[in-house]
Amino acid sequence: MEYYPYICHKFKATMRIFTEQALKEYTEKHPDSKVALQEWAVKRVEQLLPLVNDTTPLDDPNSIELELLSNLVADYSEEHFALGTPTLAEIIKLRMHEMGLTQANLAKLLSVSPSRISEYLSGKSEPTLKVAKEISRQLNIDANIILGV
Repeated sequence: MEYYPYICHKFKATMRIFTEQALKEYTEKHPDSKVALQEWAVKRVEQLLPLVNDTTPLDDPNSIELELLSNLVADYSEEHFALGTPTLAEIIKLRMHEMGLTQANLAKLLSVSPSRISEYLSGKSEPTLKVAKEISRQLNIDANIILGV
């Protein structure tokens, strides 16, 4: 019985390698099918989720399939739909939208000119340390994000 987790792990690893190789070969032969395969995999994961819970045995076929497909979906999504790190301008625009602020309102709130706000939002200039502190305080944005740390 002590070898069971090892055997189960090896089986899942082998199945994952087989599944990844088969998927890679298929998508190389049919490049237009990647999106369709991704959509199918996402739907299948959604079907499997109600069938698997914390008490489901590791060797259960649904559990194994769910883990394999979940990993493949995550890998594909990370490769093709990576969001990247947002810029300070994007973060400020999002917070302005959330708070219902215009550029003029934000300029008043931060005690800077509307043209300065425009420069921050277009990425043409970075705020001074004093303005960065105000952005952090007034818009409730973590100082580390504003400073790019």
